[in-house]
Amino acid sequence: MDKKTEIIRKRYDRASIFYDLMEAPMEVMALKRWRIEVMKLLKGRVLEIGVGTGKNIEYYPKDLDITAIDFSEKMLAKAKVKAALYDKKVDLRLMDAQHMDFADNTFDTVFTTCVFCSVPDPIVGLKEIRRICKPDGKIIMIEHVRSEKKVLGLIMDVLNPLVVNSYGANINRKTLENINKAGFDEVEVEVENLFKDIVKKIIIYNKKY
Repeated sequence: MDKKTEIIRKRYDRASIFYDLMEAPMEVMALKRWRIEVMKLLKGRVLEIGVGTGKNIEYYPKDLDITAIDFSEKMLAKAKVKAALYDKKVDLRLMDAQHMDFADNTFDTVFTTCVFCSVPDPIVGLKEIRRICKPDGKIIMIEHVRSEKKVLGLIMDVLNPLVVNSYGANINRKTLENINKAGFDEVEVEVENLFKDIVKKIIIYNKKY
């Protein structure tokens, strides 16, 4: 694990203590609803990247083969508690999204919820997703991104160092640009704004030519 990744990992280990409490207002307002909608789209062999404290686990369909990874050991420990609490069968693994220990073309569906704000090198992480997702597999992402509105985008840029140094998340990532840079063609990508132009649902159809 490189130095930058290790720094972010330690911030998430530290944040694991208060993470669920900190995000509780957003869960009530919208995140819970969005999570449930994503669960309806999962098919086949599934990978969740950035399982965190396991906020999605409660809503996992019971009839799917689901693996979930995170690079923070302390976040993963909380996810294991939730898996037991909700009686969900899930293969939880300590793993970095930038260097995944899976063979090419392993998963039918890969999904993330508010993860690529934190992956230290998002383009490397997205290339890994492309590699391990099957041809014609589906990648589903709920991600917050930098606003394209001039003033709001500037405010996000100014605040970003404070947020990223607090617990590791960037609030000004240009995730759609990163998806294209990772090798996904624009025709593969569907985008829906969930909250203004800041929170988006992104569905990628993994064409491998």
